[in-house]
Amino acid sequence: MGDNEAGLPNMSLQGKKMAYQKVNADLRTSGHSQYLDNDDIQATALDLEWDMEKELEEPGFDQFQPDNAETQNLGHSETLDLHLDSIQPASSPKGRFQRLQEESDYVTHYTRSAPKTSRCNFCYLLKIICIGTILFSFGILIGYYAHMNCPSDAKPSRTNDPQLYQDILKTIKAEDIKKSFRTWIQLYKREDDLEISKKIKTHWTELGLEDTQLMNYSVLLDFPASSPGTITVSSTGQCFYPDGQPCREEARRGHSQDLLSSYAAYSAKGTLQADVIDVSYGTVDDLKRITKFKNTTNQIALLKLGKLPLLYKISLLEKAGFGGALLYTDPCDIPKSGDLSAETFMVTLNPGGDPSTPGYPSLDGSFRHSRPNLTSLLVQPISVSFAKKLIPLPKLRMDDDACRPLELPHNEKRTVRLQVHTVTKFKTVTNVIGYLKGLTSPDRYIIVGSNHHVGYSYNGQEWASSTAIITAFIQALMLRVKKGWRPERTIVFCSWGGTTWGNIGSYEWGEDFAKILQKNAVAYVSLHSPVRGNTSLHPVASPSLQQLVLEKNKFNCTRRAQCPGTNVSSIQIQGDADYFINHLGVPTVQFAYEDIKALESQSFLSEAIFTKHATKIEEVDPSFKLHEVITKLSGEVILQIASEPVLPFNALDIALGVQNSLKADEPSVPHLLAMAARLRESAELFQSDEMRPANDPEERAPGRVRMLNDILQDLEKNFLVEQVPPGFYRNILYHLDGKTSQFSILKEAWEQCSPLASNETFQEAVSDVLNSINSAQVSFKAGLDVFESVLVEKN
Repeated sequence: MGDNEAGLPNMSLQGKKMAYQKVNADLRTSGHSQYLDNDDIQATALDLEWDMEKELEEPGFDQFQPDNAETQNLGHSETLDLHLDSIQPASSPKGRFQRLQEESDYVTHYTRSAPKTSRCNFCYLLKIICIGTILFSFGILIGYYAHMNCPSDAKPSRTNDPQLYQDILKTIKAEDIKKSFRTWIQLYKREDDLEISKKIKTHWTELGLEDTQLMNYSVLLDFPASSPGTITVSSTGQCFYPDGQPCREEARRGHSQDLLSSYAAYSAKGTLQADVIDVSYGTVDDLKRITKFKNTTNQIALLKLGKLPLLYKISLLEKAGFGGALLYTDPCDIPKSGDLSAETFMVTLNPGGDPSTPGYPSLDGSFRHSRPNLTSLLVQPISVSFAKKLIPLPKLRMDDDACRPLELPHNEKRTVRLQVHTVTKFKTVTNVIGYLKGLTSPDRYIIVGSNHHVGYSYNGQEWASSTAIITAFIQALMLRVKKGWRPERTIVFCSWGGTTWGNIGSYEWGEDFAKILQKNAVAYVSLHSPVRGNTSLHPVASPSLQQLVLEKNKFNCTRRAQCPGTNVSSIQIQGDADYFINHLGVPTVQFAYEDIKALESQSFLSEAIFTKHATKIEEVDPSFKLHEVITKLSGEVILQIASEPVLPFNALDIALGVQNSLKADEPSVPHLLAMAARLRESAELFQSDEMRPANDPEERAPGRVRMLNDILQDLEKNFLVEQVPPGFYRNILYHLDGKTSQFSILKEAWEQCSPLASNETFQEAVSDVLNSINSAQVSFKAGLDVFESVLVEKN
């Protein structure tokens, strides 16, 4: 694991050096104007400055020094080694010439031996007058042009110039993204995961990213066995593969790749013969209804994906005593644009990271737990077409186009024999990490994440789409960096491995550098599966980032003919943002295009990972204009977070989100509402007294801005709770779906129990929410107290 030691710690040390160099650069370039880069003007100014230096060195000129001459000479001596571009005409347009002419009696102070003849005196006097006139004229000209080109109120060029952002983003073209996408797809057909990681690293290095490296972790992965799972119907003796094809050798050969791709990673292995019980979506209400009249012990659940996290539903099935589960997606939940009725898919039962090293990184020498499965259930995904064979469609007249969900009649019995085969083994997962060091705050990290190739053809077009987008932004960014620009904070670009098995690459890297990231990570921008449809832009953002996302989306709408109203929500998302949201409390944003049908249907359908072909993306976005929009929207958010002196986080939106989450009719908890009201008051005071003045450059003090940013980037950490139901976010600011604003842990606890105020499970959930709100309130108050004490000390 020696390679990993060169990661963020090394970046932090180098960042300190960069910060030191920036301080010196600021001292040199204060007042420097971008309009004074003309070589002729600078050369003239330098020659005149040099002439006056020689005059000042003549005998007697020391008498012309003002009272503070010692200080001025000292300051000048520090600039002797500077380059030509460090001249500061804006600070004193007329320079030393004006100070000399302001001495009205400078001739009387200039004592030399008496001239020998009056003619010499006259000639000498005339010479002095001519020289003075010429110098005076040059002074006026220099002062005039300096004033014209560099007015006294000119500010030095900053990294947070909105026009600069647009200049960077305008170089991003859809055609380039399409070309990059096709390149990655071709590699995907020929290379394995490690080789693609190496090629990504090489390409990023060629683009100019600093210290790009491969980070390798040996982790426990669960693969399909040499033979696929099977389901045998006891009444007929027919054996089927998960896609619905009969268990014949020719069918297996014709669909070998798809069949091996249809499995649940980290499921229990073995054989189970039992009755199939339709549990619909497997909600608490569904299971309460079913367990009233059926014995569920060691039975097989027929479970639809959607509505709730799969891990949560699996945990409910385990509590109900089930021994297995057949997973499928209801055709009424699938967008019409995606005909997946005969498609098989994979799911993972891993909550995140390497199962053999839970909570700590997979380093050489680490203790390894033996965890070949993460559930006691035999879990097998099946296609919709096979689900229809188990559930015969009702013989109803189809008078309309309404979709009727699949449902097994209660009075019909289905007994099957389920066989599940998977193999766990240790494999290397590789991350590609590259970074662009910040100028003034190199120890603050904006993390941008995509994912790359995984085995068994999963999401071939999605990883290539994600990789093409992050590469396009890196290319545009580095073009500007080569001209001398840098963001204020460090941007870390990551291409994660092992995403399919439970975001393993991002978890291991996060656990590897947890101490540094807990202190220094500012935000995470996810590029996971950016184009899933082509009808609606669907941004997801932390509460503190929602205002920023809305601003960027509205600006984007003004440039496009069709732009329906977009609702920015804080809902649970798939992908590698998971670790940063749930274990670090880092504000996160993700832009993605979806089908409207997918947005209207059940959430968590994306937990099913289908084997899709590379041409699918080009069918959804043939011009790659949607890719271009995602790249530019994500890029603008990255640039603003990385370059604004004050982080563009909205503290008040967190407090408002908390209040909205408590406004549901039940359960009503008065003391939670009272605490939320106090949080809102503190947030309003903090935003008006501290954030608004800090956004005024004239009132901005570096020390205060640093303290303010530290408070802003840590706000969401207050809402991390220790214990949540499986599949739920530990960051309680995120909801299960966009339709329910209620705190997810409160809603789940309320549904689990009878509605009694004394219920222990519900009271524990209330306590978690209460402590989170109180922690945020204390953070605001402590921040206000610190700022107030700083002001008192200065006064």
